[in-house]
Amino acid sequence: MFRLTPMVKNILLINAGIFMIQSLLNQPFADLFGLRVVFADEFNLYQFLTYMWIHGSFGHLLGNMFAVLIFGPLLEQMWGSKRFLTFYLACGIGAGVLFGVADFIEKYPLKADTQAYMANPDPEAFKLFIVRHKSNFFNMPVVADIADDYYDHPNDADLISESRSIVQRFYDVITNLPMVGASGAVFGILMAFGMLFPNTYIYLYFAIPVKAKYVVFGYAMLEIYAEMHRSATDNVAHLAHIGGMIIAFVLLKIWQKKSNRFY
Repeated sequence: MFRLTPMVKNILLINAGIFMIQSLLNQPFADLFGLRVVFADEFNLYQFLTYMWIHGSFGHLLGNMFAVLIFGPLLEQMWGSKRFLTFYLACGIGAGVLFGVADFIEKYPLKADTQAYMANPDPEAFKLFIVRHKSNFFNMPVVADIADDYYDHPNDADLISESRSIVQRFYDVITNLPMVGASGAVFGILMAFGMLFPNTYIYLYFAIPVKAKYVVFGYAMLEIYAEMHRSATDNVAHLAHIGGMIIAFVLLKIWQKKSNRFY
């Protein structure tokens, strides 16, 4: 019979409670507690912990908490509540740190290009900037038209000012996107389940039995593929998912060396 363990129950209640408060009071929790790129003005160290308790939608919350509900209790029964919570937090925080490193590497060129353009604006540099950092958050055809006008009138003070404003908006929007959700911790739980119970059958779509080890491998490959072939409209933090799995793998290997029973 399915058993809801104490720490899994607490995690579910805390996440659901935070989401209800956020929704009912219309509070910008994602803006306050989501994880930002480390050079953003809104970045704070506490975000490596708080981001994992915030969700962007009910569907986002439901998907993550359903996975905790399904895979978490057996791990907590094996480890105990304290170690399970330690593992959950380690995977979530570790995933945030790994994502933060990758996010810094990816977005730092935007910071450098923004500073360079602000110091020395010109039509060629503006066109190069918008080509390098184009985003679905902006009406790119309109921006391209402005770039063409600027190219035809390179000394127009209004166009110079507008180009600077656009570059600054690009920087602000792209660097200030917060990452939220418990997916890093959830993928850590999935990895642990696959490592400790590899031959346990998981019923995909409640009908198709697949061994846990194959489900974990499939998810890992899917996340790697999705990250390598990211579309312009894909705002899923695939690297955080992969990071949670990496942290889980390393942590379990460390525990395995210390104790064959993992507790």
